[in-house]
Amino acid sequence: MPPLLEVHNCRQAYHKDSSADLVVLDDVELTLQEGEIVGLLGRSGSGKSTLLRIVAGLLQPTSGEVLWRGQPLHGPAAGVAMVFQSFALFPWLTVEENVELGLEALGIGGKERADRAEAAIDLIGLGGFESAYPKELSGGMRQRVGLARALVVQPELLLMDEPFSALDVLTAETLRTDLIDLWSEKKLPIKSILMVTHNIEEAVLMCDRILVFSSNPGRVASEIQVNFPHPRDRHDPAFRQMVDDIYALMTRRTPTPPAAIASPAAAAGFATPLHPVNTNLLAGLLETIVAAPYAGKADLPALADDLQMELDELFPLGEVLHLLQFAVLEEGDIRLLDTGRAFVDADTDTRKHQFAAALRAHVPLIAAIRRTLDERWNHRAPALRFRDELEDHMSPDYADETLRAVISWGRYAELFSYDEESDQFSLDDIDATA
Repeated sequence: MPPLLEVHNCRQAYHKDSSADLVVLDDVELTLQEGEIVGLLGRSGSGKSTLLRIVAGLLQPTSGEVLWRGQPLHGPAAGVAMVFQSFALFPWLTVEENVELGLEALGIGGKERADRAEAAIDLIGLGGFESAYPKELSGGMRQRVGLARALVVQPELLLMDEPFSALDVLTAETLRTDLIDLWSEKKLPIKSILMVTHNIEEAVLMCDRILVFSSNPGRVASEIQVNFPHPRDRHDPAFRQMVDDIYALMTRRTPTPPAAIASPAAAAGFATPLHPVNTNLLAGLLETIVAAPYAGKADLPALADDLQMELDELFPLGEVLHLLQFAVLEEGDIRLLDTGRAFVDADTDTRKHQFAAALRAHVPLIAAIRRTLDERWNHRAPALRFRDELEDHMSPDYADETLRAVISWGRYAELFSYDEESDQFSLDDIDATA
């Protein structure tokens, strides 16, 4: 049987006038057969959601080919529907009216629309709520409405973009279980599911195959077959081992090519996006890893369970600690270095000095900002100058995130001040000898 979907040599890049193109996806290959659930797993910024929009026909790739049932895809495919993270319901419409929207767009008459909408609403467990408005529903119920709206058009392929990430843990677990039960019992009209997730356990719990994406640019780094029968037991040793293996895979570091090391962007420190993680959370994570039962080294899956944190919450913290050389993040573990232990043992003022020293040594952008302020007669510099340089090497969104990160960290370490109204860095109220 021919594949339902094929993606060949897919590349997505955005042209930037003053510099090289910003490449989001590069050389992505994907094949989707009928009867399988495939997960796209990776960190934020790895291009997973961009690929999903390309598959949906909402975005044309810069190069490469997308085939839907063997035919080139140019625009939205009739047999594809999508469920979004944000529910995307119209608040002024009832549950039934929201579900009927897709059918109305297809020109389906009122009686058939109502019958199919009612069947879809019953299928996903919202019978009796047809006349309710979104504001009257819980988050889980609103996401069920979004699922019903996608299923009512009877698509062959269902695309899901982190559909459970906006829900609390128990609600998300219930909805996952219900969806898999419907899939296993063949009660869904769909032939395949392609889902984006950043939750490793969710991927292993639901998917038949997992494509693990690397970042900058997004590529399929690994493909993992998940052969456990449904329903799956997350406490089964084989299940836990697969979760551990994926954590190890996603924290494994590849050598940086010599050309990248020698590039002006890398030398200036403007080529790598930074996550604006909270310094209190960084300190709290260090303190947690030092304490029992970890004693300086923690298995990431166990740590995530203990802290009730997901991949996109825990990894940025670990990455920053690794960047600052307070810890080493590798092979699914995080291990504190002597500098990290010294930070935990220090008082508040000493911590700030240690953090400042680490920033100046390991975050070139912060060192450049401070150097500029030291050299200028008035000790001021517009943030726009650094924002423009960042946007030469990354998207505006990543540039904004990176700048927010350095502002937050630099303020905490008392390396510089930042005035939001004037959008300026300065040494006002800062010890210039720091």
